[in-house]
Amino acid sequence: MVREIDYANTTAVITGASSGIGAEFARELARRGAHVALVARRKDRLERLAQAIGPMAASVHVCDVSNRAAVEAAWRQVVERWGVVDMLINNAGYGRHVLVKDQDVEDIEHMMQTNFLGAVYWIKNALPLMRERGRGWILNISSLAGLTPQPDEAAYSATKYALTGFSEALAYELAPLGIHVMVVHPALVNTEMRTPEALARMPKSAESRFIECNEFVSAVLQALERGESSVVIPRGYRAVVLLRTLSPRLIGRALARIKLDALPDVTR
Repeated sequence: MVREIDYANTTAVITGASSGIGAEFARELARRGAHVALVARRKDRLERLAQAIGPMAASVHVCDVSNRAAVEAAWRQVVERWGVVDMLINNAGYGRHVLVKDQDVEDIEHMMQTNFLGAVYWIKNALPLMRERGRGWILNISSLAGLTPQPDEAAYSATKYALTGFSEALAYELAPLGIHVMVVHPALVNTEMRTPEALARMPKSAESRFIECNEFVSAVLQALERGESSVVIPRGYRAVVLLRTLSPRLIGRALARIKLDALPDVTR
């Protein structure tokens, strides 16, 4: 059942808001009447976005989400500015197309701290206020890699699997309290992660399958209004997830072969 959400005068915290999906969430929610707390490391970009949205509707909070103390400080700033938080969108994260043999352990650690623990830190700060009010929305941006393991992105897949599992369990915990959790699994979205280096390590067919950030955000908000707790965007990729669930060995090998055939350094 579709239930339209009235965002007027609500407050949304958006991590990774300096570009791409996060910035588009900020623009769209502000257009719908929400106040937006913009969180990212790049202050100049956040300030430009806040200025474009309007200072009465947007606030800037410079924060590295992988740093728990920084998240706690930024949370205090958000509450001091807006008083309440209705929505938390955990979008901050990064990926890397690299074979495990070539990825530093330090990078794997930092990826887990950013992609998974960064979301955990923000949720742990937001939960007491949401529980007290008996309402709230938490949107965690995972990845298709959080449902189907991706060779050349093993560490990235692990971080997104962690976020997906955490989100789905949390959704059950919080539903009786009036707090809705939704985990989103984007496939190919045109963001800063679409670099020539990344494209060179992907199948040629992938280049034409990217969707724009505004299409992605629109689809996410539609899914939220339908009350979904887990969604794959674009919807066509749900078939891939279903097939892998039904035949994990066969489909997993097929997907791996497609990706590995695009790589020049698998056997080196």
